[in-house]
Amino acid sequence: MLIWIIVSGFAMSLIALVGSLTLVLKQSTLDKLLLPLVAFAAGSLLGGALFHMIPAAVHAMGNEISVYLWIVAGFLIFLALEQFLNWHHSHQTDADQREPLTYLILIADALHNFIGGLFVAASFMIDYRLGISAWLAAAAHEVPQELGDFAVLLHGGWSKSGALLYNFFSGLTFLVGGLVVYGISDTVNVDFLIPFAAGNFLYIGAADLIPEIKKSSDVRENIATFVAFICGLAVLLAMRICFPPGH
Repeated sequence: MLIWIIVSGFAMSLIALVGSLTLVLKQSTLDKLLLPLVAFAAGSLLGGALFHMIPAAVHAMGNEISVYLWIVAGFLIFLALEQFLNWHHSHQTDADQREPLTYLILIADALHNFIGGLFVAASFMIDYRLGISAWLAAAAHEVPQELGDFAVLLHGGWSKSGALLYNFFSGLTFLVGGLVVYGISDTVNVDFLIPFAAGNFLYIGAADLIPEIKKSSDVRENIATFVAFICGLAVLLAMRICFPPGH
């Protein structure tokens, strides 16, 4: 389990480097790719919560009210992050549409990655297949997020190398969160992090990402994003069917 946690942590940190694509792809190409990526991420997050995290939480903790309270807590925590830390992943490549609060973005992303590391590691502690599904859903969200955040850092005056380096460091808190869970798992029951993670996934997918893909008035773009959303759900459903977690 420790190897799974370490490898997944470094892999998530490397995803922060995807922002460098903004330097080599044409703006028109990015514009075409970004919304489908956001839609796929939304489907993956909702699929991860509904097909993997919530069933696993019910199995581990029983069909008790505490499971659903932790789901609500996970939802509310991310609502609070956006409300009180002014953290909002708009996922737009046009940096003029976002406030260039670069340090706040890095701090908020570091906290977000730390929380992500907590619940993905907790998933690995229950079953490696659950951990993989949680990681994939989280990673699908990170790609469009990092594309947008990298553009904001550049708009805020950061150098290209500095933006990439500090984004990578921010991503390393995912590994830190995973190691924390591994370290305390012998003395603290970390099962509650699974429904908490489900609440995070539901909030990000439904409150952050779906509103972004609903803004377009172009019929073709709407069809593309809807198909991408269904694909995100389908991938997580297929994983559940083909690789059910062992009990």
